[in-house]
Amino acid sequence: MTDRVKTGMRDHLMLHFAQHAKLREGEYPLVIERAEGVHVIDTDGNRYLDALSCLFCAQLGYSYGEEFAEAAKAQLTRMPFNTNWNTAHPPAIELAERLAELAPAGINRAFFTSGGSESVESAWKIARQYHVANGQPERVKAVARRTAYHGQTLGALALTGIPALKEAFGRPAIDVVHVPNTGEGDLAFLLKETEAAIVDADPGTVGMLIAEPVQNAGGCFTPPAGYWAGLRELADRYGILLVADEVITGFGRIGEYFAVPEIVPDMITIAKGLTSAYAPMGAVLLSDRVAEPFYRPGQALSHGLTFGGHPLSAAIALRNLEIFERDKILDGVRELTPYLGARMRELAKLDIVKEVRGDGFFYAAELDVEDLAPIAAGLRNAGLIARTDSRGKPVVQIAPPLVCERQHLDEIVDKIGGVLSESLQKD
Repeated sequence: MTDRVKTGMRDHLMLHFAQHAKLREGEYPLVIERAEGVHVIDTDGNRYLDALSCLFCAQLGYSYGEEFAEAAKAQLTRMPFNTNWNTAHPPAIELAERLAELAPAGINRAFFTSGGSESVESAWKIARQYHVANGQPERVKAVARRTAYHGQTLGALALTGIPALKEAFGRPAIDVVHVPNTGEGDLAFLLKETEAAIVDADPGTVGMLIAEPVQNAGGCFTPPAGYWAGLRELADRYGILLVADEVITGFGRIGEYFAVPEIVPDMITIAKGLTSAYAPMGAVLLSDRVAEPFYRPGQALSHGLTFGGHPLSAAIALRNLEIFERDKILDGVRELTPYLGARMRELAKLDIVKEVRGDGFFYAAELDVEDLAPIAAGLRNAGLIARTDSRGKPVVQIAPPLVCERQHLDEIVDKIGGVLSESLQKD
């Protein structure tokens, strides 16, 4: 890393979720300048296997740049920008049509955003307007799960169930009741506690229930069979809109375009994999029922984002979906999911590993440690980018690019196992 890079980062760049004092102490994060395949290369030429898909985004890895550049050039030379703010453009219309084809039956409309937090916050605003239009303005509360992460804008942050991320910002923008996540008990307990929370909050004041099909924060919590059907039944019984937050799980992470099982939610929030991170974009997908009030005479959807559905991003998303189909990306994930699961479960043989959980290309190993810093350093030194996270239990988490082959998955698990074994020896 050159002195100019260090100085520029230290003196001018505000990093996200970073302790900037460390820069003044000479401790610098990775600075990635190149990428190819499923690897990234830093400014010192060090090569890393990106086992986290750059925060669950790079579904296709890093070798499709020329194809996406062609799509970008075609769009930028035809029409570089038009907003969807009371106008429209062909790429957004075509993408909305394509998403309706891929989504569960009855989900037929797309409201575009610039990313995941905006998608979650937009879902809340749509839910509020839906209830107001139907004569229930008192539905001002939401239900979300403990430890769940739903974003960083103030509305999305209110839904997030991680107190440490919220305390500095005062009173939440939304009145939210947090219920157990699927790592906290069996099906009967989870549904009983969720219903009790709704009843205690007064069901007539609750407008939305949001959950991830596989919860990220806390380490890849998968739902028991019947969980989503139970949430659907509760939502219908009490007149609440059910939202599946698929910002992470959508677009192949669990082997399907959408991971929500068994039922059709009222809305689905998406981002990240929608473009495989070749451009920023998100969306809220709406059921016909939720969209209906906004088609009544005189009723407006009072929400908009200047860059939501940007034509460049829409063109990139369309090309992304073309590549998914052409290169049979989902088939590859489905084929290798059992293999990755078996390899990850091998880690449970280590005394340091308490549990391995996950699905698809999305796994976490819960660890019996107090300090994750040595493990994070060991993974980096081993040339592997994975997540060490203690927002719930301490975990090492992976979400490899969906184009990974068997040898890449072996390398990921072997390196994690090596670092964890070395940690045991030091203890």
